[in-house]
Amino acid sequence: MPNRRKAVVRGTPALVAVVTRRKDWSLLETEHWYRIPVRTAPDGIERLRWLAFYQTAAFGDEKWAVNYLARVRRVTRVRRIDLLPDEPGHARALDEYWRVEIDRPERLPQPIPSLRLRRIVFIPTTLDRLRRAREINDLFCDSPIEEQLYRRLKRAGLAPERQYFVREYGPGNMLDLALFCRDGNINVECDGELYHVGPARAEVDRTRDNRLVSAGWHVLRFSGSEIVRTPGRCLATVRRTVRNLGGEKPVKGCIEQE
Repeated sequence: MPNRRKAVVRGTPALVAVVTRRKDWSLLETEHWYRIPVRTAPDGIERLRWLAFYQTAAFGDEKWAVNYLARVRRVTRVRRIDLLPDEPGHARALDEYWRVEIDRPERLPQPIPSLRLRRIVFIPTTLDRLRRAREINDLFCDSPIEEQLYRRLKRAGLAPERQYFVREYGPGNMLDLALFCRDGNINVECDGELYHVGPARAEVDRTRDNRLVSAGWHVLRFSGSEIVRTPGRCLATVRRTVRNLGGEKPVKGCIEQE
């Protein structure tokens, strides 16, 4: 599994989940429940109040976007075979899942699209963000310093991807912010004091950075104090690196990984 922080979400808890099969969408509409594997579920499932749905290429004109939202009624723990008895031969038939019972999904006033090639699984977010978001990156809210730098980069005309998954040498990593340039890509890391302190953590970060650099990524790291106290300097460093790499590639629309 990729390296991930524990999400800290303030506001009415909501979760963006992925729907890849029309059969699963039919269950949402007719039986009003969604399943989440217990072993890979985000934190706080029992406190969930709203569930939104990102639809993949199977959904035609609605693909590659969050289009629907539903209120959560109840969350229970069951085996997959009890949820889907017509699939007894499935490799995870005996695994435990969260059964999230919902009201009928309702369409959002405007879709929330994914603009670039990326892997989307679960996004812990809030009801307010779901109502205000213009695109997928606006939904993330687990790090205040990442949020601050993301907003500053966006205001400067850049197009960073948040929590961008890459699989380079091993299980892969989740990048805080990824920028895509004509002559290379940039990983911008926002190092909060809680998660990036001490020699053991420094060694983990160094090993990770070396793997990314050897795969062609350029890595920039900013501490939380740098982002808070000297945000303009952080922005200038990122913009200079983007210029040195030929400028950003234009966003051409989403072709997501499934």
